[in-house]
Amino acid sequence: MDIRKLEVFCRVVELKSFTRAADTVLLSQPTVSEHIRSLEEEIGQRLVDRLGREALPTQAGRILYRYGQKMLQLRQEALQAMESHSGRLTGRLHLGAGTIPGTYLLPELLGRFRSEHPGIKATLRIAGSQLIAQEVLAGELELGVVGASWHETGLEWQEIFSDTLALVVPPGHPWAARAAIPLDELGSLPFVLRERASGTRRAVGQLLDSHGFNPALLQEVAEMGSTEAVKQAVKAGLGVAILSCRAVADEVRNTQLACVSLEGVEMRRPFYLIRRKRRELAPACTAFLELLLAEARREGAPLAQPEKTP
Repeated sequence: MDIRKLEVFCRVVELKSFTRAADTVLLSQPTVSEHIRSLEEEIGQRLVDRLGREALPTQAGRILYRYGQKMLQLRQEALQAMESHSGRLTGRLHLGAGTIPGTYLLPELLGRFRSEHPGIKATLRIAGSQLIAQEVLAGELELGVVGASWHETGLEWQEIFSDTLALVVPPGHPWAARAAIPLDELGSLPFVLRERASGTRRAVGQLLDSHGFNPALLQEVAEMGSTEAVKQAVKAGLGVAILSCRAVADEVRNTQLACVSLEGVEMRRPFYLIRRKRRELAPACTAFLELLLAEARREGAPLAQPEKTP
């Protein structure tokens, strides 16, 4: 039995989708379908049923999945043992991050890591915090760094870095010359927001709510799927926004945007490291985690023990 085809089959079962499995294993969807068909021919039984948009295992498929997981785990353990024996780290990192940490934090750390471990290749998936958490839970990603936290069964959350938020306005805006804006004035201007699955959107909502301002009172004029789109919208005068200072540092330096504080509000939000509970990390991932934690300590993060959800 071909171990690669077995890995593809397990991903289809876990993700309930040929398309998502194809993205994860870096194959085309027709190739994934061919791998499943080949396994079914070898075993002589149907393994997966297509029910609408979902791909669900048959009874035979569930049996094979249980044994397939054990076989893949043994392969991983064998590779780890060989890596430890050689003293050289190889393999691939599968990381995920929200827009802000994925764009302005992790690439620099990955560059440093690669210089120390040239045998390791990295895949960094950038998406909304909610989607990254789901993919860490599903085992598609080994680690995630996101900008919001919530209860998610089976995940560990650890505050690792901090970020500063600011009210962002065009440089000629009346608020640009003010030192701080009272919270009760926020509802008077049009706002451009990130999408609801965004860690920034969650963090802004939690921050305002904790200071007695209902986020629903913001005059939303647009919802956008990336921080870059929000910045361009603010520059164009569509509205104002609350964004990460990391994300607008260049624009503020070049006087394309201005940052304003909110009166009486500490505009800080944490970034969280997330990992699946009880998952044993590969040596390459363990080495990157050590670099990540060392950088967090350098920045002065408290690094409390991971918070485990049941």
